[in-house]
Amino acid sequence: MDSKTIKWSTLAFMAFSTVWGFGNVLNGFVYFNGIQVMFSWVLMFALYFVPYALMVGELGSAFKTSGGGVSSWIHSTTTSKLAYYAGWTYWACHITYIASKSSGGLKALSWAVFRNGETYDSFPTLGVQMVTFIILLFFCWVASRGLNPLKKLATLAGTSMFVMSILYILMMFAAPAINPNGGFVNMTFNAKTLVPSFDIKYFTSLSIIVFAVGGCEKISPYVNKVENPSKGFPKAMITLAIMVVICAMLGTIAMGMMFDPNEINASKEAFNSYNSNGSYWAFQKLGNYYHIGDTLLIIYALCNVVGQLSTLVISIDAPLRMLLDNEDSREYIPTALLKKNDAGAYVNGIKMVAVLSGAIILIQSFVPGAAAVLKQLTKLNSVCMPMRYLWVFFAYMALRKAEDKFKPEYRFVKNHNVAMFFGGWCFLVTAASCILGMYDADPFTFALNVITPCVLCALGIILPMIAKKEKEKKATQAA
Repeated sequence: MDSKTIKWSTLAFMAFSTVWGFGNVLNGFVYFNGIQVMFSWVLMFALYFVPYALMVGELGSAFKTSGGGVSSWIHSTTTSKLAYYAGWTYWACHITYIASKSSGGLKALSWAVFRNGETYDSFPTLGVQMVTFIILLFFCWVASRGLNPLKKLATLAGTSMFVMSILYILMMFAAPAINPNGGFVNMTFNAKTLVPSFDIKYFTSLSIIVFAVGGCEKISPYVNKVENPSKGFPKAMITLAIMVVICAMLGTIAMGMMFDPNEINASKEAFNSYNSNGSYWAFQKLGNYYHIGDTLLIIYALCNVVGQLSTLVISIDAPLRMLLDNEDSREYIPTALLKKNDAGAYVNGIKMVAVLSGAIILIQSFVPGAAAVLKQLTKLNSVCMPMRYLWVFFAYMALRKAEDKFKPEYRFVKNHNVAMFFGGWCFLVTAASCILGMYDADPFTFALNVITPCVLCALGIILPMIAKKEKEKKATQAA
């Protein structure tokens, strides 16, 4: 047996730690009326996540030498211009993500120090956003110096957060036996409590679920390293889906034992507070059930500080390099953005990140309350981040259209029409979730959700125009 091959079970665990996180459980619980989210999890896994993961497997198998980048899949199946747009979308999505990591890191630090959510939420929003902006500028400077000392810490923090998520479920289910008088919430499992109301709030929140289950394209480079890919990869992905759905279900039930959805939905302020503080309250309550005070809370908060800030550096640096290092996309990018400093960092690209992410942070200075800021960023991320998944499904349909040209070792489905249906279905679900997710009862949040992706898309269209004019100018001067 080839020593470089990996078992399907190993791949399933690798993918699980990449896709799933504790925040997904909380967001689902808060946005979908407690345990009612379980219905949506099952639906989304069956109709979206499983075909998505298996399509990624086929793309990874077809382009085994391309390193698994979505833009390289687009370039191989369509044109270099579309490949540029795919790379741009991947980078642009991280602008909102970077803004949320700055805010999330500060929030986690506040919990580690003050051990409550009220202190942070009581600070003036303007002051909090100014500190958040300074944190962004500092980490942009770190990235510009080619210093990425936090990359290993990011892996460590990611692993520890994953362990904490599993630990939360296990400890919460054992808690009633350890502390029977802990004041747990009684849950009733019937059609009324489990089947959601399919109203405007439900459909405009679906982007939260789509955002939660996306990102498995990161494991596509490993498709051909699995033993017997045609059988091993789908087995790994189906196992991944089962593990994720079990964690989503058990995590939701564990949270349902702690929090009453009526309290979450009592007011806009209560909703914002749970969205902002819920994960910390969960570990604080868990520590109280076990009579160990705030120990678990502090461990979780510190892991989150390291995780958020290390991810911030990587998110400033890595997506930018993926866009600007790509030789096929460079002809559409103005030369000023390709400028590197002595540390090998794309300085003007990093400045653009600072301006765009900084603008989101500074605009939110006018939002009343720090908790409302984090709620806005959660929704904004759920609108922007899934936009990059659209290119995965576009690449898959382009691959199947040219299936005589490419011979992947693994295929999701053999039938061409079935394959095209699933590609189109997942594309439509993603696009609809992003568009519907833009709506919000708060006019400021609604405007932010619409304007941000529009500005980023417009910038992506303008840059190739600038690059074209530069070339024409050089050609005229040369003549």
